[in-house]
Amino acid sequence: MESTLAGPVAAVLSAAGIGPANHLCCALSGGVDSVVMFDLLAELRACFGYSLSAAHVHHGLSPNADDWADFCTGLCAARGVPVSVLRVDVPRDDDAGLEAAARRVRHAALRAQACDWLVFGHHQDDQAETLLFRLLRGTGLHGAAAMAAVEPPQAAVPGKLRPLLGLRRAEILRHARARGLCWVEDESNADCRFSRNALRHQVLPAIERSFGAAVPALARAAGHFREASDLLDVLAGIDEKECGGAMLDRERLRALSPARIANLLRWQVRRLGAAMPSQARLGEALRQLGTVDARHPLYLPLGEVACCAYRGRVWLEQAEHAPPTSCVWRGEPQLPWGAGMIGFRPARGEGLARGRLDAAASLSLQAPRPGLRLRLDARRPNRSFKNLCQEAGIPTWMRPRLPVLEVDGATAWIGGIGVAAEFRCGPDEPGVVPDWQP
Repeated sequence: MESTLAGPVAAVLSAAGIGPANHLCCALSGGVDSVVMFDLLAELRACFGYSLSAAHVHHGLSPNADDWADFCTGLCAARGVPVSVLRVDVPRDDDAGLEAAARRVRHAALRAQACDWLVFGHHQDDQAETLLFRLLRGTGLHGAAAMAAVEPPQAAVPGKLRPLLGLRRAEILRHARARGLCWVEDESNADCRFSRNALRHQVLPAIERSFGAAVPALARAAGHFREASDLLDVLAGIDEKECGGAMLDRERLRALSPARIANLLRWQVRRLGAAMPSQARLGEALRQLGTVDARHPLYLPLGEVACCAYRGRVWLEQAEHAPPTSCVWRGEPQLPWGAGMIGFRPARGEGLARGRLDAAASLSLQAPRPGLRLRLDARRPNRSFKNLCQEAGIPTWMRPRLPVLEVDGATAWIGGIGVAAEFRCGPDEPGVVPDWQP
């Protein structure tokens, strides 16, 4: 039977510019929505020319989880589509609850897939449910925008496609039955102890009994919220540029209204891919930015990120809850350090003397130790770590994170500060240039 939903799905794929160069990965739970989405994507491959794979997240929470994984594997094999079964550990004591914890680890597993686009089977009823759920939790405008049919890729993170977002659940079910499709039923979806299930099975049906067009109306409202949210994002981009870029000029920032500062910081948090801080934490950051002397350094934890202010600049960075410790360097071109990375680039006439490194018995990266000193200039005496950091403009909270390269126990390099004079390579001598990206 010819698909009745292929047209709406093809329209979304066309709007996203999907073509032969793209790799789409279908998030396949085995439920009716994802099975219909998978069926349509497999059907439309010939038209668009994209490569297709699927990913099934195995949460291990149901006694039927293995059967669902087997079902999805068989479904993909029948259509000649490669599938990955992603086994995840869901923390059962998460403060946000089991439902939210499962969603968080599922999304993280899917985001790690090697593809251009993740494709979901979300529909209009899901959109209405998401909007209601977020409103009841006091969401802001960005959260009220709910889900978008097309979310373009960002850096190394795949984009998201929701081609069924304009369709009702009943339409998808009718299509599945008409096509003779099979799917699985997750028994937990009927458990109204979970808040989203209660919305789906109790609250939304009650609303629809009094307001028959409630679901499309709520979905339409989410679209209006998205337009307004997009405008706020544009304003945030303008404000960031006016304040000197990602490292914001503190005085220019303080000249903005509190609402615009909050909007700018939220926008920057989303760009970092971090969880949004609570209203209380963000409010405290705004208060301190506005009232504390601009010459005073600030480090304000906001959950997954921190708001930093130092020497007239304000910026957000990933929060590190534990400073790096130590590791052995065996000549790798890159080594992780805390939330960042240290690269080692071969060079000539600059950086660390290659000969000194090759002759060393031990090379290790350490966190700064008490009494640390370094001589940057052979004609001048050793200087304390504190003095070097002050001169380099490194704020106090960042100093414990600086990587220190020790060669046979002697300090050869400090990230953000430089190479010790006695380890610096001479003109035309082979060298290695360390580069720390926090």
